Amino acid sequence: MKRPNKKETKKPSEIRLNRFIANAGICSRREADNLISAGQVKVNGKVIAEMGYKVKKTDIVEYKGKKLKSETHQYVLLNKPRGFVTTTKDPHAKRTVMELVSKACNERIYPVGRLDKETTGLLLFTNDGETAKKLTHPSHKVKKIYQVELDKPITKDDFETILNGVTLEDGPASVNELAILGDDNKTLGVEIHIGRNRIVRRIFESIGYTVKKLDRVMFASLTKKNLPRGKYRHLSPKEVMGIKGVK
Repeated sequence: MKRPNKKETKKPSEIRLNRFIANAGICSRREADNLISAGQVKVNGKVIAEMGYKVKKTDIVEYKGKKLKSETHQYVLLNKPRGFVTTTKDPHAKRTVMELVSKACNERIYPVGRLDKETTGLLLFTNDGETAKKLTHPSHKVKKIYQVELDKPITKDDFETILNGVTLEDGPASVNELAILGDDNKTLGVEIHIGRNRIVRRIFESIGYTVKKLDRVMFASLTKKNLPRGKYRHLSPKEVMGIKGVK
């Protein structure tokens, strides 16, 4: 008798519990495994600590007493204007980026990484916790390109200093590419993989320059093409595949 293979016996209506949690926008699958093993997840009122456990659409999954809903993944790209804080909740902030994407979808989405209040440019939002984790983790070295406007022309020596790398209070910092874009030597293009807080501004500040304007023009494989300042759009299926394919 022929033994049925796994593909023939798998129930399409069931998914792994860690994937269900990740789809709910809580965290990545790996982090979901930690929550499960720690006994923090219940299915139909019962604590589940089994790796690989599968749930059906009719099952009730709870984390910290709250029922989780496995949502459709949303990917929204914003061209952030100045004056908005990158946060989901801040009682002291007058304006946050969440206001700009409040009507983008019914699902609750979160910013991937941060842009400081005065920095403009590309900011991605999603409820796909696994992809968000991948895009922000240092090991994946996701490419980010900024256009920088300085308070004074950069000298040849300082240009070389930045290319060779500088040391900040939280460790070494280097750029991948650096180019002068304007004749006045004040506007530069910077490609960087580091994601530390205010990293581009701090690199230039460390050698005596003030960044007057900072605009992120590329994030991973995403660009600002046909996306006006302050507006957002949903990623195309091809773009979603691109960011999911980050190694």
